[in-house]
Amino acid sequence: MAKIEQHDIEIGKYILSILKTRIDIVSSWGLDPESLKPIKYGIEFHVQGFKHTGLVQVTLNEGEDLFEVCLISESGETKERHESIFLDNLISVIDDAVENVENYEKRVSEEYPFLKDPDNPEKVRPMEIIIL
Repeated sequence: MAKIEQHDIEIGKYILSILKTRIDIVSSWGLDPESLKPIKYGIEFHVQGFKHTGLVQVTLNEGEDLFEVCLISESGETKERHESIFLDNLISVIDDAVENVENYEKRVSEEYPFLKDPDNPEKVRPMEIIIL
């Protein structure tokens, strides 16, 4: 196992700062904050999404300034690997791999009925309404 250096921790913080820009999307992944940990050149965390439950590893190739996302099953098997991801696509690539399913709003309203919009049961209420 590779030794985690301070530079790896800084890269992990950088990746986390990117994820925090869309906390609304990241929170939908069922990310366990206690599972966050630095790895060589990046960060790892556990999710419970509609499409993937297990680990997500995000690493930065500093030479190319591109990211790699690796999905690992609960049993430790690598399920998917996405390479050469630009900064502005990082969250959407993870979201598509972990959470985004066909008829997403319908699936959310079935799994979480308290999120249904009372004025339109086919829609999910905006999160800011629920939080207030």
